[in-house]
Amino acid sequence: MNILHNFSLKNYNTFGIEAKAQQFVAVHSIKELKQVLQHNAELKKFILGGGSNMLLTKDIEALVIHIDLKGKKVIREDEDYVWVEAQAGENWHEFVLWNIENNFGGIENMSLIPGNVGTTPVQNIGAYGAEIKDTFVSCQAMHIATQELKTFTNAECKFGYRESIFKQEAKDQYIITSVVFKLTKRHHKINTGYGDIQNELAKHNITEPTIKDVSNAVIAIRQSKLPDPKELGNSGSFFKNPIISREAFHKAKAQHPEIKHYEVSETEVKVPAGWMIEQAGLKGYREGDAGVHARQALVLVNYGNATGQDILNLSKLVQKTVLDKFGIAIEAEVNVI
Repeated sequence: MNILHNFSLKNYNTFGIEAKAQQFVAVHSIKELKQVLQHNAELKKFILGGGSNMLLTKDIEALVIHIDLKGKKVIREDEDYVWVEAQAGENWHEFVLWNIENNFGGIENMSLIPGNVGTTPVQNIGAYGAEIKDTFVSCQAMHIATQELKTFTNAECKFGYRESIFKQEAKDQYIITSVVFKLTKRHHKINTGYGDIQNELAKHNITEPTIKDVSNAVIAIRQSKLPDPKELGNSGSFFKNPIISREAFHKAKAQHPEIKHYEVSETEVKVPAGWMIEQAGLKGYREGDAGVHARQALVLVNYGNATGQDILNLSKLVQKTVLDKFGIAIEAEVNVI
């Protein structure tokens, strides 16, 4: 394992931002990870997965450890369910497709989400009515200070909306090395609750969709709305959809009768941030090479040479404009470094 110095991270973040790592090493096994942590105990560490959920605004003055553990396998099954373990460095979308090929259901609605398996529990990623917590069984994680391996169950991860223990009390303490999912082998729970999915299936006259049909529909929808990070730097949705009290929602609705919302509970509703950004006139807005995507206002993009600070400044403008217009604060989903 070579530790590289002054290493460019441009190809290691989906925004395509040029930033340097003071030191960089890629690890391909639990043994290598343990060695790196033991031999560099005094150094500040930065853990890097697929680079899909971060915005680099500066060089990283730390040892960047790129988690590149690979492998996926069935560890248990019965007539109805299969338990699949994937290593943290597996590409998430490729893992979803592999499961669909094997007719394992439950994560098809999250097709084409960028990033690697190891970071999916951190954010409790989700899309089109599905979240990681729905199929997540457990994950194995290494404690950075002691190199001890610990298993976190679903309950122990304290999942919330784009939230988990790894963003709260366990932040910067553990490195997730593998994840176990419980998926269906038959009697799949086909989730087509979102209108976009229903419309896409109807286009192809599909009335009894399979998990592959749902995945294909989600892929088509995402490709029509979201830019490919390989062609246009981005990290998917930059902002969370805010969950607000009914009182706050009714206040906003009094001024904006057309405001959209989704029921969350008896006391809370979720308001689509993308809709508010679009209504604020910022869809397609651009400042230099930093822009709000023309087809999906939730996505901020790098048109080529934007710096992380350029993207961050644009995000703050978006937040202020939405707050001024609707009185609703929107938070970044992306980790700003």
